[in-house]
Amino acid sequence: MPGPSHDLIEQLYGTPPDRFVAARDAAVAEARRTGDPATAREIAKLRRPTVAAWLVNLLALRRPELVAGLAELAEALRAAQRDLRGPKLRELSAQRRAVVAALVAEARTLAADTEDAPPVSRLPLAEVEATLNAALADPQVAAQVRSGRLLRAASYAGFGEVPRPQLRLVTGGAAEPSGGGRPAPGEPAKRTGRTREADRAAPAGEADRAARARAAERAERAERAKRRQVLERELAKARTDQDRAEAELTGATVAERDAADTLAAIEVELAEVERRRAGAEQEVSRRKLARRAAERAASAARRHAGDIEGAWEALLAEEGTAGTGADTAH
Repeated sequence: MPGPSHDLIEQLYGTPPDRFVAARDAAVAEARRTGDPATAREIAKLRRPTVAAWLVNLLALRRPELVAGLAELAEALRAAQRDLRGPKLRELSAQRRAVVAALVAEARTLAADTEDAPPVSRLPLAEVEATLNAALADPQVAAQVRSGRLLRAASYAGFGEVPRPQLRLVTGGAAEPSGGGRPAPGEPAKRTGRTREADRAAPAGEADRAARARAAERAERAERAKRRQVLERELAKARTDQDRAEAELTGATVAERDAADTLAAIEVELAEVERRRAGAEQEVSRRKLARRAAERAASAARRHAGDIEGAWEALLAEEGTAGTGADTAH
């Protein structure tokens, strides 16, 4: 049956919502250009997701191995809640918070790496978190999340399943006689003493069974109320822990971003210092070579001056000796 390819659908639902309509219309035009109007109509039916749904779709499309882990965790949570295993439920709730927080952080990273995505500061990460929690609680939501074609965020009030045993009121009268004691058609039934006693005992037995059923129903309601109280306490504590963890995550994220900005600025300054240091080292080398050349020139000049000075002194001495000889001759 004709229709849009899987890759095309993944490409569209991985596109930021602001560009979804334009990308979809371009795909429709391309399908019509290639002579496939049926596929063009199917593509035109695709609806734009919200930003929160788009973030969840990014997780499903680009990190399917992380999303797949939600199913196993969800089943463990439901089993622990059904069995009212408090310590195990607390342990799994902590694991749930950690997994959801990691997925939300990954969605934020994927959005930051996507061209033309909304600014990170405007991403509805709380709706992403609510949708992931809903996927942990509701298998239908989980299936939508795994499909990568979610259209809007989801939410859920709790996690797992609250058992609802079905009560059946057992009613009835005296046992029906076997074939040997059944009267013939048209013949009135013979009422023996045992039959009359059974007739009198039937209402009492039925009332007793009804009373037992009502008692069982009251006990079941009390048990459900007890379970509800336990779960409400666990949920209140879990939400408090979640709020605290979210606040810590927000603070840690801001601190990490500030530290990264500081490091980037220092690295820029360090690169400039390194550049200047390399230039200074080259200048020192040039100056050192010039100094050595000047030293050699000075040594040569000193030697030459010494030679000239020696010759000059020798000439003076020679002239003095010649003058003394002339005076003696006179």
